Amino acid sequence: MATMGSLIGLVNRIQRACTVLGDHGGGAGGEGSLWEALPSVAVVGGQSSGKSSVLESIVGRDFLPRGSGIVTRRPLVLQLHKTDGGHEYAEFLHAPRKRFTDFAAVRKEIADETDRITGKTKAISNVPIHLSIYSPHVVNLTLIDLPGLTKVAVEGQAESIVQDIENMVRSYVDKPNCIILAISPANQDIATSDAIKLARDVDPSGDRTFGVLTKLDLMDKGTNAVDVLEGRQYRLQHPWVGIVNRSQADINKNVDMLSARRKEKEYFESSPEYGHLAHKMGAEYLAKLLSQHLEAVIRAKIPSIIAMINKTIDEIEAQLDRLGRPIGGDAGAQLYTILDMCRAFDRVFKEHLDGGRPGGDRIYGVFDNQLPAALKKLPFDRHLSMQNVRKVISEADGYQPHLIAPEQGYRRLIDSSLSYFKGPAEASVDAVHLVLKELVRRSIAATEELKRFPTLQSDIAAAANDSLERFREDGRKTVLRLVEMEASYLTVEFFRKLPTEPEKAADKNTPVSDRYQDNHLRRIGSNVSSYINMVCETLRNTIPKAIVHCQVKEAKRNLLNRFYAHVGSKEKQLSAMLDEDPALMEKRDALVKRLELYKSARNEIDSVAWK
Repeated sequence: MATMGSLIGLVNRIQRACTVLGDHGGGAGGEGSLWEALPSVAVVGGQSSGKSSVLESIVGRDFLPRGSGIVTRRPLVLQLHKTDGGHEYAEFLHAPRKRFTDFAAVRKEIADETDRITGKTKAISNVPIHLSIYSPHVVNLTLIDLPGLTKVAVEGQAESIVQDIENMVRSYVDKPNCIILAISPANQDIATSDAIKLARDVDPSGDRTFGVLTKLDLMDKGTNAVDVLEGRQYRLQHPWVGIVNRSQADINKNVDMLSARRKEKEYFESSPEYGHLAHKMGAEYLAKLLSQHLEAVIRAKIPSIIAMINKTIDEIEAQLDRLGRPIGGDAGAQLYTILDMCRAFDRVFKEHLDGGRPGGDRIYGVFDNQLPAALKKLPFDRHLSMQNVRKVISEADGYQPHLIAPEQGYRRLIDSSLSYFKGPAEASVDAVHLVLKELVRRSIAATEELKRFPTLQSDIAAAANDSLERFREDGRKTVLRLVEMEASYLTVEFFRKLPTEPEKAADKNTPVSDRYQDNHLRRIGSNVSSYINMVCETLRNTIPKAIVHCQVKEAKRNLLNRFYAHVGSKEKQLSAMLDEDPALMEKRDALVKRLELYKSARNEIDSVAWK
């Protein structure tokens, strides 16, 4: 079995490494982080409950800022490392290369670092300060000192300060791996203790809560806290521990903490009320009790910690696979990587077109909505009005009016009508082109393998858009050719099948020539309109076919063909194309470090836990 404290020392090292790598979040650790999986002790109590004095007694050093009101305004993650001897010293995570041997300087650094985030106000921040203390006089332990709970905001504090502090404290003690050290002053009714009330809320069974009674020496004469300490007044799963803090006079005289510990021990041993409990009282006993319990909790949770580590290692490995491994320096490896990236992009692009991803349906929207709407808006009513038909027919006849049917007039009316179809046809080509360009952009953004190569992204986008421009030009020529084909050869059978309508009786007062001409022109306009409608239905079906054939199908088959042909001849430029995004390189480096941390943690836990 591992020696006492060895597991805690290992956990301290792992937690510190997690913090350095940012593998933690709000509260004591981020959701699902290794920090969160490792147990620690949160110190909870009301303002002026004696929290700071308890911590200093456990450490054996006077190192925390003091004052009235809210003094702890940021969480302090305090990691105690037991050494075999030598000098005591402290290190802050925010000043990793600086070693503090003067603990008055530690106090000042905590105050300065607090002010750096919160300013010289009474505001609070949930950004923790990380402090490690190395000493032969401590036990291996991780303690988190939290701002004191309060019931009212004082001058200079926001009205929300009461709730803000409670929310911050809860963000730590809500976590199932957090052990709660609930500090309550003995000279106040335990039923009103802020710490006990909060602990009862988040840990109703009391499995995670240790109760600490401070200020036993300040109770009213003739009263004592034996009922609380023996668990009769408020029972917890773990024993209550009484603490006698240094008096203000001792603090003013700079009585050191080791002397205060001896004085505390003498108080309990000589006390008629607490003498029988003396062996289970005091800061030194509390530190050992917490250390033993923490060791037991860690050992019990080793299987779940290892399972969580293994799961995270698999997730990091998968992330590294998505980001891509480092590329070889030779041209062959670089060319293979580029072609592999292109194929990955091409797969995503085809998925957009074929419906595996959204976007391709917008092409159908062009054919089913935009094209019919544009055709419907064409000004045939105005173009085939009687006035315009008369004008076109007259101009086509020239000096010699037509005898039976105005064939030249018909042809001119049809030709000029058909020319209107060019606008919607070209607009459909352009609309599909824009959809395809947007799908190229989306596909590049969605291709995970490409994200690490911004230059290659740009090159592929440029090559794809060049191809789309060629496809658009082919599509434009094809749809215009469809319109011109309709104008080149009219469907004669349509006109041969038109019924010959007898002239209707007219008003006797209307000249015969006018009556005939109006009806005749009206019938010509109607015939041309019917023919144009027939052509419109044909184009409504053939324009989409042409666009899909020339643009969509070509984009699926040959989008990067020219790029493939040219990239092989750019041997000297391959490395430039694979110039990685610095942000992704940084992300990959961070993942590699996290992977090393988790693998190292797994190996160390395995080696220490079952010795």
